[in-house]
Order: sequence, then C-alpha cells, then structure tokens
Amino acid sequence: MNSYLSNLKNDLPASIVVFLVAVPLCLGIALASGAPLFSGIIAGIVGGIVVGALSGSQLGVSGPAAGLAVIVLTAIQDLGAFDAFLLAVVFAGVIQFILGVLKAGIIGYYFPNSVIKGMLAGIGVIIFLKQIPHALGYDKDYEGNLAFTQADGHNTFSQFYYMLDGITPAAVIISVVSIAILILWEQKFMKKISIFKIIQGPLVVVSLGIVLHLLFQGSSFALKADQVVSIPVAEGLSGFMNLFTFPDFSQWNNPQIYSIALTLAVVASLETLLCLEATDKLDPQKRVSPANQELRAQGVGNLISGLIGGLPVTQVIVRSSTNILSGGKTKVSAIMHGFILLFSALAIPFVLNLIPLSCLAAILFLVGYKLAKPSLFKEMYQKGWSNFIPFIVTIVGIVLTDLLMGIGIGMAVAIFFVLYNNYKKPFLFETEKHIAENGEIVLQLSEDVTFLNKANIQRALNIIPDNSKVLIDASKSIDIHQDVIEIIEEFQINAEERNIDVRIKERDLKEITVSPLKVLEESVKDIKLEPALAN
Repeated sequence: MNSYLSNLKNDLPASIVVFLVAVPLCLGIALASGAPLFSGIIAGIVGGIVVGALSGSQLGVSGPAAGLAVIVLTAIQDLGAFDAFLLAVVFAGVIQFILGVLKAGIIGYYFPNSVIKGMLAGIGVIIFLKQIPHALGYDKDYEGNLAFTQADGHNTFSQFYYMLDGITPAAVIISVVSIAILILWEQKFMKKISIFKIIQGPLVVVSLGIVLHLLFQGSSFALKADQVVSIPVAEGLSGFMNLFTFPDFSQWNNPQIYSIALTLAVVASLETLLCLEATDKLDPQKRVSPANQELRAQGVGNLISGLIGGLPVTQVIVRSSTNILSGGKTKVSAIMHGFILLFSALAIPFVLNLIPLSCLAAILFLVGYKLAKPSLFKEMYQKGWSNFIPFIVTIVGIVLTDLLMGIGIGMAVAIFFVLYNNYKKPFLFETEKHIAENGEIVLQLSEDVTFLNKANIQRALNIIPDNSKVLIDASKSIDIHQDVIEIIEEFQINAEERNIDVRIKERDLKEITVSPLKVLEESVKDIKLEPALAN
C-alpha cells in the first residue's frame, strides 16, 4: 500500500493521459464492432477497475481491443442480437479463467524478444501512420483501428490520398499547436520545473484543444461533429442506467454462442499474453507479470463486461504503452483511469464531447514515436541478422496486415532462424580442443540433436579420413533424434571397412528422465516466494 501511495504523484497524471487516449479508442472500437457506443465505454471501465485490480501487471491497461472488432461485428450479425452476443462474452470470460487455472499463460513466453520488440515498433509505426489523417481533420476511419485494410474500403496508405480533400484548417491548427506543446514538454529544462512535473503536456493539449474548438464555433473554421469525441449523453442517473444492456440467457442452448465464446477467449488470451510480454519489456523496472494471474483477471473482466453490456476486453498495447510513457509506476494508474472514465461518462459527458480528435492524434503521435524510436532499430541491427530480420518482418507484417497476423509472420521467420542455426550447429569442433595428441578426432554433439541435423552430421562423418580414430561424444546431449542415432550406428558398421577406430561416449541418462523444471519445483516447495513469482 505504501508503494502505491508514494507513486501517486506519477500514477495520477498518467491515469489522466490514459483516460484521454482511451475515450476515443473505446468509442471507435465499439463503432467498428457494430455495437452500441456505450458498450465500448463499459469495457473501458471494467478493463480499468476490475481487471486492473485483479491483474498482477503493474503497468498493463485493459479495455476493448481493435483486434477483436471484426470478430465481434461478425458474431453480432450471425447471432442477430447484441444481447445474445453478450452471453458469448460471459462464457468467453469463464473459458479464460479456466485457462488461467490450467496455467496456459506460459504460451506467451515462447515468443522471442525480436518479435515482441518488432510488435512494439510495429504498433508505434501504425499508430503514427493512422493518426496523420485525424491530425488533418479527415476522420473517416475509426480511432483505434490498427488493421491495414479499413472498413471504408481504403487502407493505411491509400487514405493519405483521400485525406487531401478532407483537410480542415481548424484541425490542422489544433494538431500543430498540440505537437509543439508536447515537444516543449519533453525538453529537459521543462522537466526541471516542479509544476510541469505535475501538469502533464497531454492535459494541457486537451484543455487548449477544447478552448480552440469553442473559439472556432460559429466561424468557417468550426469543427464538424465527427471531428470531436462523441460519447453518449444520458439524462440523469436513470438515463445512465438505461445505457447498460444485459445478456439474453435464453440463448444458452445455442451452439453458436459457445463457438463464438471459444474464439473470443483464444484470440483475447493470445493478444493479452503478447501485450503482457511487451509491457514488461517497456517497464523501466523490468518487473515480470504473472501470466496465469493475468488470464484469470481477464476472465473475470470479460465475465463482468458481458453481464453489464460491455465489449470483450484484453490487455491493450496502445493504452499500456501510453501509461508507461506518461510516467505510470503501479497498477493504480490503470484503476484510476477506469474510475475517471466512469465519472466522466456519468457526470460530464458534454465536456468530453468538446475534445477535438486532432489534439488526441497529437498525443498518439508522441506515443507512436517513442515506441518506434530510431535507436531501437539500431539496437536490433547490432544484435545480428537473426534478430534484426524477424524484428523488421514483424513490423512490416503488422503495418501491412494486422496485429496478430503480423506477429504470426514475424514468428515464422524467427522459427526459421532457430531451425537454420540448429541445422548449422549439430556438433562442436575446434581444432585445438577436438583433435587429441594421439590424433583422435572428437565430435562433441550438441545438447539437442534433431532430425534437421542429419545432413550435417552425415557430411561430417563422410569426410573423416580412413585409418583414423574418432570419438563421438554424446555425454552432454540431452536429446538425440532416432534418425541421427541410426546414422551413427551405420557409420560404426561402415567404419570397420574403412579401418576407422570409433569410440562412442554415451549420454548420461541418470538425470534426463526427470524434467529439470520439475526438480526445481520440488526443491523450492518450502521456500516462501513473492506472489509474482508464485504465479
């Protein structure tokens, strides 16, 4: 509790910035999903308050995800009613919770860093590209869309042509002034001034954006209705409560409900785990979030969101990275952003509806740039081609397809490099170490020798000269594929005719029968661990 209170000076400003970014994203994703606009706000509230409280992630922020928009849109159309779809969201939450109990969160750890960092940079690039039209006043594509192909038939690049006919002077003025303020706020001398540590640049940008919007009203510069935030306005508490929708439980025996629920649970869980991993990479303190606890938290979040009329939630990288880059330190920032969203939707929706999308675009420009800094590209290049190529491919894949497809393409390339490196290094051989004084040639097999190594091992054995001595050292090998064992056995038979003296140093099988992880788990049973490690 003390750590949460001591970090409040960082978490409160960060929560406000996350809230400002979350509002148009929640509304935009609801619009793209063919759902009531307020369902996006409900999902944002639940993602902040419920998931934020239950999650073990200190910096992750949950809410409606653009990656689920197409699935949600199709599901609502197939079921024919939004309240029937809500029942699928409830069941998806139950499935996610069960996945967490079954410890399925380990899946996220199998994605290499090159792909995760490529995901972050790709999101940064796509955020930057997608915000250019909004900054100029062309708002045909919904806020929060990360897919290459858009609902209006255009794509990320073709909309640059069409936006030329939709440029609005007021939006341009607001975005230019906003960018200038944000750049000013990033300067070192500004950060030394105490008051500017408390008052965040994005809050100043939004306040000034509202003022300029009001000044432009009634003139030829006035912003249009689709160029500002548009949250549903309810009259009184009863009107606010009417914005909530409840599931149609009579559909419990509809098999489509369960099929959609399973799809939502799998996709939402995968997106959450990837975002969780990426958020940990961005965390300045490098904390490791418990993946299984996150799945359970997301499950409860989706259960509640579905029960009260919200879209499905996942942990989302745009809001999470905004939280980190705005100085958030603990989960308090995510929880507070949910409470601010709830209060604003209930008490001051008319104020939110004065915020120009162009000033929010400026805030996201900064987020996008920080995620895809040139220094990151340089860092990955210096790590070698096996890291740099999957990194670049992931970025290009995300920009030209969508988040999950781009990650899948990057993962395929990363796996190729793993297989290629494994193919190249089936055994160790250094002249100084592996030719004995008596002329014996020592081939020391790697820890894991797969069927992919067959060709290289066969070639190595073939070039061993006749009348020589050979030691095949398998003592450090944990696993040798049967195909490779057969090659070695055949070599032993052939070696007799070639007058080659072959010795085999067998694997030490004593410790191989038990998983090392299992041994470790048994060893630390009586040691008191921190909650984050225990999960």
